[in-house]
Amino acid sequence: MKMQNSNKVRNYLAIDLGASSGRGIIGRFDGSRISLEETHRFQNGPVNVTGRMYWDILGIYSNIRQAIWKAAAECELESVGIDTWGVDYGIIGRDGRLLSNPCHYRDSRTDDILQYTDKLMTDDEIYRATGIQTMNFNTVFQLAADMRENPHIYSVDTVSGSGNKILFIPDLLNYFLTGEMATEYTIASTGAVLDPFTKKYSDAVLDGLGIPKDIFCGEPVMPGTVLGKLNDTDINEICRAKVVTVASHDTASAVLSVPTSSDRSVYISSGTWSLMGTELSAPLINDQTRRLNYTNEGGVGGTIRFLKNIMGLWILQECRRRWVAEGHEYSFRELTELAAKSDIKPFASIINPDLRIFASPGNMPQRIRDYCRRTGQTVPQTVGETVRCVIDSLALCYRYTAENLSALTGIKPDGINIVGGGCQNGLLSQITADASGLPVTAGPIEATSVGNILSQLISDGEVSGIKEARQLVAESFEMQKYEPGKISESSDADASYEKFTKLLLSDK
Repeated sequence: MKMQNSNKVRNYLAIDLGASSGRGIIGRFDGSRISLEETHRFQNGPVNVTGRMYWDILGIYSNIRQAIWKAAAECELESVGIDTWGVDYGIIGRDGRLLSNPCHYRDSRTDDILQYTDKLMTDDEIYRATGIQTMNFNTVFQLAADMRENPHIYSVDTVSGSGNKILFIPDLLNYFLTGEMATEYTIASTGAVLDPFTKKYSDAVLDGLGIPKDIFCGEPVMPGTVLGKLNDTDINEICRAKVVTVASHDTASAVLSVPTSSDRSVYISSGTWSLMGTELSAPLINDQTRRLNYTNEGGVGGTIRFLKNIMGLWILQECRRRWVAEGHEYSFRELTELAAKSDIKPFASIINPDLRIFASPGNMPQRIRDYCRRTGQTVPQTVGETVRCVIDSLALCYRYTAENLSALTGIKPDGINIVGGGCQNGLLSQITADASGLPVTAGPIEATSVGNILSQLISDGEVSGIKEARQLVAESFEMQKYEPGKISESSDADASYEKFTKLLLSDK
């Protein structure tokens, strides 16, 4: 790392937009370590209006301005970077103004879109061209749905449509801040619109679905690209920071923060959902990756995040929501403590967490009991038994995914790195180590914000690249280590894993 000749601390602001909240976090770099300070937090939920689900994009922008204001009042900022989840976008008209509020990926307009697009181009053809697992809310399907409803926006033959541009949400917010249009590579890669080999827009997909290529504003730029200075007149009075295109897909930022020097490590970005995978130098697309629903998303340094989107702590969150509704105000720590009690037998009950029945809101404890009863297992009765069932099942699912990763890539994992909010669940981390037989490293908790700041540090020349960035994470944040066999015997884990794989086969 570049050591400072003076005692000056350099400050960078990460704007991280999650599924329920947004945050402004200052990353302070003293030449050897990063420290974090949250300066602003705000709600970030979808807005339902007249049967549509939208981003509250102007409210979000207002809060981003507040976050910059608050940070600039405390310190001199070098730059600002924004990350969000993938696939969603806004449309800028030829006059440079936003045409409408961006639709949210959970909106119903894409419910039937796969049947529509299949007549033009099959799911398999799209996967072969992009390497992205098929989900009806992918950008390419949102665009198809929008074109079906609003063809004038995409038509080059009309004044109203000619010159319109789409910007992914981080790119849109960057445009609001700077007046500069650019599409960042990692966020674009999530939408099934890029050729993963060339890292440019896929002519095969766009032509196949009739999506005009000129709706995009040039080929994607890489993380670390400086867009320009803040041009908001109210902000730049007190802040002269640059705006940088960080790894603007939140998982890409989280993966950058994984504190490992091994090229055989498996990562889990753990939260409501778990994204589990490894880094490759080139896309991996074949019949097996297609069948097992693995995806090829862009990473920092032109890498490929070869991963699978699997269930995370959503099931536990829904269980807690039900218990709270019934009058039991359990914290997540209390739930974990109940599950860790010595009288609860490990792997007594197992579910397939990726089943559709566990993906929607509802009475999750009852769904778990029903599944266990239907599959001839011990039915969890207490809160602790139910939580343990969820945690054991997730750990076995992680083992299954790790073994598939190894079979597909030829890489034998030497450990699992869990980053993000889910790494705070020590019981899950330990049972993951027990179930997989691999050591687990948990942390950093604020993985996405850390990765966002690392992109800014690399852009600023303070950190040389991915290897040095990860070394910096390891030196800046405390990690928890979990060795296999601390709770569960390997024989119990192996027998339970065999049972788990049989459940997967029976559920198909």
